[in-house]
Amino acid sequence: MLGILLGLVVLMALAYMGWSIIWVAPIAAGVVAVTGGLDLLDAYKDTYMSGFVDFAKSWFPVFMLGAIFGKLMEDTGMARSVAVAFTKVIGTKRAILGVLVSAAVLTYGGVSLFVVVFAVYPLALSLFREADISRKLIPATIGLGAFTFTMTALPGTPQIQNLIPMEYFKTTATAAPVMGIIAAIIMAVGGYLYLRYREKELKQKGETFVEPNDKKMVNQVDRQPNFILSILPLLTVLLTLNLLAWDVVTALIAGIVLIMLLNITLIKGFVTSINKGASGSVIAIINTSAAVGFGTVVREVPGFERLTELLVGIKGNPLISEAIAVNVLAGATGSASGGLGIALEALGSKYYEIAQTSGISPEAFHRVASLSSGGLDVLPHNGAVLTLFAITGMTHKDSYRDIFVVALLIPVIAVAVVILLNTIGIL
Repeated sequence: MLGILLGLVVLMALAYMGWSIIWVAPIAAGVVAVTGGLDLLDAYKDTYMSGFVDFAKSWFPVFMLGAIFGKLMEDTGMARSVAVAFTKVIGTKRAILGVLVSAAVLTYGGVSLFVVVFAVYPLALSLFREADISRKLIPATIGLGAFTFTMTALPGTPQIQNLIPMEYFKTTATAAPVMGIIAAIIMAVGGYLYLRYREKELKQKGETFVEPNDKKMVNQVDRQPNFILSILPLLTVLLTLNLLAWDVVTALIAGIVLIMLLNITLIKGFVTSINKGASGSVIAIINTSAAVGFGTVVREVPGFERLTELLVGIKGNPLISEAIAVNVLAGATGSASGGLGIALEALGSKYYEIAQTSGISPEAFHRVASLSSGGLDVLPHNGAVLTLFAITGMTHKDSYRDIFVVALLIPVIAVAVVILLNTIGIL
């Protein structure tokens, strides 16, 4: 079991240093294999690669189609159209709320987190300039809308962090809706109130809007289609996935086809957008598959049984041990989907067995697993956080404190609250 912990330390340390998990995960898995008495070559070629390939086989279509959907939404101007429409309704005086809602709507509609950042940032810059709010709060505001409640909590969200548990717990995307809605309210309201507090605090210190030195990262999509037409693809994905119970692959294809039909005059640019989306999805699926491969090796060493006993043996509600496992692994990998994949690949079948005998529904295990993936994942080495800083021109020193509160601290509190409500029988 010490070897498993050592492997996790290696994984976390190298990921924090900025090394790609594509080759860091096999190294960490090798540490686990050697200390666990496995043959190193067999552990890599058979065990590790079996986990890697099995995950890629199951999830590559979703990663690819989701990335293509998001890229088409971005390049056609539809994503920006939706964002602008919501901010106009909310008003420039509520700049933080406008950016938050815009990011949330796009994420809940199936647009990938990275695309949301690119689509919303130019709008955030404009609104924060008009409201004279420090740019230090832009990363946390976008992060709250894209990296928290719409990614893991709201029932029916087509984000991968809500879809992965379905395979392990035999559930649907709307699993444990009440639990998810309560967690979403805690994250959204708590995060918004904190950001408003920070806005006032910064203004009292004399920190207001300052023009960015480098405007190259601002996405220049000038086209802005009709709002009603722009939101139709988002609604199509949500409704076909949840109300019609279509497979997520079919739902995403329907959304992609609708985007292209509604923007048929841009047909010449579709191939470029689809190519870029598909290419981007390859790195995403390989990163997550690499993390899952690590979890597969962990599951094969003798110490894993002891680790399972320790986790499952945590006194109280078994949802607590699941939340701890997913959070720790998401933090170690710096990835919500990566940590979730490792945890469920290693422990998913065990928690499903517990669900059959404990009286706690598989849906509750699904929702807690999804919620927990969106906590410690946003430690400083998280890829989405680094991308967010790169696009907004901010640094960890400028803005990480606020991201920590809205995307890590409050989501962890939300998970604790819903587990407590489940323990005392309210949920």
